[in-house]
Amino acid sequence: MNDSHPDPDQVPDQVAGAREAQDEPSYEPAAPAPLGVPRAPTGNADVDTGLDRLADVDHLTADGHIEVYEDVHRGLRDALTALDARPEPSPLNRHRS
Repeated sequence: MNDSHPDPDQVPDQVAGAREAQDEPSYEPAAPAPLGVPRAPTGNADVDTGLDRLADVDHLTADGHIEVYEDVHRGLRDALTALDARPEPSPLNRHRS
């Protein structure tokens, strides 16, 4: 055998253990990372607030996303409901009969 390939029986136990540890797959979850999804302002303050809230998931693990998504969904639903609500005519704008 040459010097570039030592005999495995002569490799120190520390080096052999390190090789075995590297070969084992890691089952640890990856750290949260931003998705990089652009969020453009819509011009509607309620909707923009919800979109800004979505950025919070960039710092949470996946099991924390549902709370943010539900919160944003609730806010967007409220914003849409507000658009559908028709204001009552003011007493000054009512037609006289």
